[in-house]
Amino acid sequence: IAVGTPPQADGSPDLRYLRAASEAIGQYLNGEFTVVVNKSTVPIGSGNWVESLIRASYEKHHEGKADGRFAVASNPEFLREGSALADSLYPDRIVVGADSEQTRGVLYRLYRPLIDQTFPAPSFLPRPDDMGAVPMVATDLASAELIKYAANAFLALKISFINEIGNLSERVGADIREVARGIGLDQRIGPRFLQAGLGWGGSCFGKDTAALISTAAEYGQAMPIVSAARDVNKRQRVKVVERLLGELKILKGRSVGLLGLAFKPNTDDLREAPSLDIARRLIQHGAHVKAHDPVAMTRFREECPDLEVELVEKAEALFEDADAVVLVTEWHEYLELDWAELKALTRHAVVVDGRSFLDREELTRSGFRVLTVP
Repeated sequence: IAVGTPPQADGSPDLRYLRAASEAIGQYLNGEFTVVVNKSTVPIGSGNWVESLIRASYEKHHEGKADGRFAVASNPEFLREGSALADSLYPDRIVVGADSEQTRGVLYRLYRPLIDQTFPAPSFLPRPDDMGAVPMVATDLASAELIKYAANAFLALKISFINEIGNLSERVGADIREVARGIGLDQRIGPRFLQAGLGWGGSCFGKDTAALISTAAEYGQAMPIVSAARDVNKRQRVKVVERLLGELKILKGRSVGLLGLAFKPNTDDLREAPSLDIARRLIQHGAHVKAHDPVAMTRFREECPDLEVELVEKAEALFEDADAVVLVTEWHEYLELDWAELKALTRHAVVVDGRSFLDREELTRSGFRVLTVP
């Protein structure tokens, strides 16, 4: 089962598609023992719920009981958008949750080529030189379901933490890039997810942290650290507008360009994308907003028809009479822009580097004033 579980207004996941899939499986289940693998991100305890739905549907559409005909397992996925093939073939770990050895055995046999890395690697995606055997975490249903939420929540915490440290760095005169490098070299911490900036977006971190808080509330448990990470992340988007207000003083009637719309490079996904919040806030302040993205503009037109943003086909067009340009998505092609030529097109040569991605020295030499978040 690999269906969407989109968030509802209260942060809890919408399980209607999971229910429909489970009931359909029960209706058509027949033959030998079948393992029903749930890969959707679901609240803790959903494995038991799925099992009850399949059982009830089976007994509704067939004669006899469903005893011994199937079992439910949790096998959460840890795929990054833009890297799904590599993450599937060369994963950090494989997590399997099941309540019987028979079920775990079926999934172990299924995953054996991946665990042992004995499959022929595709020519377009060769096996990493340092790739060894893949650990398989075999556990119970509830633990497997919580592992998925906990992993995404921890990564969200790490990003919000470095952003909070970045805000302090700005106040005390420290360089957040050097601070991040210094703590990231500690093997207990590691360098990944320590890039200060606009914060996280996408379909996972926002949805999963909200669902974790919602699930905990059902059990009378508060999640103050996870809640704080969400608050810090929202605050980073506000800071962009504050930066521009501090620099330009007035945003009404100003022209502001956004370099990037997707929540991250190598995807056109706009879910929880910082660009959308930033565009809305700028428009509320009376600014004229232009935007460019190498792949996400078609999707933007389809999903955000009411957002009054002028889309341009070439990134260079953002700079024509611009009062400021904000780097939102760290697409590699933005590193290759001719900043010296772009400076001549602007009304005010102001760039807000929301990802600490651009070559600050090059932009400064070209005549731009470069601001960062934090």
